[in-house]
Amino acid sequence: MRNKVQLIGNLGSAPEVKEINGHGTVANVSIATHDIYKNDKGEYVTETTWHNLVLWGKLAENAAKLFKKGSEVAVEGKIINHSYEGKDGVKRYVSEILVNDFTILGVKHGDKKDSASPTTSQESQDANPKKGRKPAAQN
Repeated sequence: MRNKVQLIGNLGSAPEVKEINGHGTVANVSIATHDIYKNDKGEYVTETTWHNLVLWGKLAENAAKLFKKGSEVAVEGKIINHSYEGKDGVKRYVSEILVNDFTILGVKHGDKKDSASPTTSQESQDANPKKGRKPAAQN
């Protein structure tokens, strides 16, 4: 069995992007997923779960340009777990999603959501040619 996760949800904020010496660019952002079901009384209940996403390199750079608070995104990656000791001396455990691909399903503009043209992480890389590459000749 592989460690693979796919989530569709809404971004809780714009990503926090950092340059880490010797390691490149990293972006951290949270995503909310929602489950809706009927309880025993026949009432609809919405459960929201927050997930922490980590993106590296070009994915982080593209997320910095494209991710907006409230936008609906689909992400694919794997679950990573680690622990750390807090300032109070208590050991804490963290689970994160290490993203290896994403698709923007809808961008929130004010109170409106535009879902006309999804953007994938690969398309955003293709739209930004690397330095030294010449554009294709036009006829």
